Amino acid sequence: MKKLGFGLMRLPKKGPFTDIEQVKDMVDMFLDAGFTYFDTAWMYCGFKSENAAKEALVDRHNRDEYTLATKLNVNVAPTKKAAEKQLETSLARTGAGYFDYYLLHAIMDDNYDKYVKFGLWDFAASQKQKGILKNIGFSFHSG
Repeated sequence: MKKLGFGLMRLPKKGPFTDIEQVKDMVDMFLDAGFTYFDTAWMYCGFKSENAAKEALVDRHNRDEYTLATKLNVNVAPTKKAAEKQLETSLARTGAGYFDYYLLHAIMDDNYDKYVKFGLWDFAASQKQKGILKNIGFSFHSG
């Protein structure tokens, strides 16, 4: 994998909406340059990033031409069920079928215990065993 990823966190706008045509052009240029890693998350862009990934990437390119990462954020999940549902929602929004990388996102001192309490490490591992997730990891956002 080349060492540059395409983050879908801050997308170009056309008025109040994502400029999906510009995102499509950006995705195509990125792939044409030989890069393949795309990164989104359940809550990015006011919950619209994964939809943009579907329209600009997944619907237009063969699934074996890119890798796609998304994230579970326990900070916005009041229950274990809500946390686990983020994966189902992410799969539906992207239409990707599986994720190459799935991160337990923004781990910090004040939320680590919630990831443990909800059993999300085991949940991610079980989804990897099912083939829905190819690789699992975490992102750390603490001092």
